[in-house]
Amino acid sequence: MARLPRLIVPHQPHHVIQTGANNQDVFLDAEDYQTFLGWLRTAAKTYKVAVHCYVLMPNHLHLLVTPTDDTGLGQMMQWVGRYYVPYFNQKYSRSGTLWNGRYKTSLIDADAYFMLCSRYIEFNPVRNGMVARAEDYPWSSYCHHAGIRPDGLVTDHAKVWELGNTPFQREAAYSALSQPTLSAEEITLIGKSLLKGWPLGSQQFQTALQNKVKRQVLPAKRGRPFKIKL
Repeated sequence: MARLPRLIVPHQPHHVIQTGANNQDVFLDAEDYQTFLGWLRTAAKTYKVAVHCYVLMPNHLHLLVTPTDDTGLGQMMQWVGRYYVPYFNQKYSRSGTLWNGRYKTSLIDADAYFMLCSRYIEFNPVRNGMVARAEDYPWSSYCHHAGIRPDGLVTDHAKVWELGNTPFQREAAYSALSQPTLSAEEITLIGKSLLKGWPLGSQQFQTALQNKVKRQVLPAKRGRPFKIKL
C-alpha cells in the first residue's frame, strides 16, 4: 500500500526517521555526531519542537518529538539539513544529496505507545549489535532518561514525569521499564507504521484523530470509500 501524505498534528508526539541515501553512513566520527546534535538542539529551540528521545545511528537517525504547530517539525528538519549536509560534504570531499529523500514520521498515541517507542529508539544500537547495553552507546537519549548523564537537548515528556515524584524515582522506573526486550511483533508494528506514515495508536485514538483532522490517516479497505464522521 502507498504511504499516506505526511500527517503533522501540533502537541502530539511524532516518531521521525531519516536515513542516508542508498543506506550510506551519514556520521563517520564523534565530531559528526556532536555537530549534528548541536544544530538539532538549536533548531528544536528555534522552531519550538520538544525532543523527547533520539538515537543517531551511523546511517540513519530516530527522533521522538512534539511540535507546537504544524510547520515547526518540517522547518526543524530542513534547517538542520541545510547546515549539516554542506558540513559533511566539505569535510569528506563529496557533493550531492546526503539523505534518502525527506524524513518519514508516524503520529504516536502517547498513552499507549510513548514508552514503547522510546525503548524502540534508544535500544536500536543494542538490536543492531553495536553495544551490549543501551547506556554504552553515546549518541542516544537513554543515558539522560536513566540518570547517567543529563542531556540539554531532551525535553522530558509528561509520560516520563508520571513515572515518579523525584528524578531518582523517574530514572529508576525508566530503567526498569527498559529491561524487557521488545517483541518481534512490537518491533514490526512500530517500524511498519513509521515507514508507511501511519499513526500508531489504539482504534479509539485512530478514529478520533481521523475525525479531528478530517482526512484519511490509515489505508482504506479495498472496495470501500473513505468517509469522515462529522
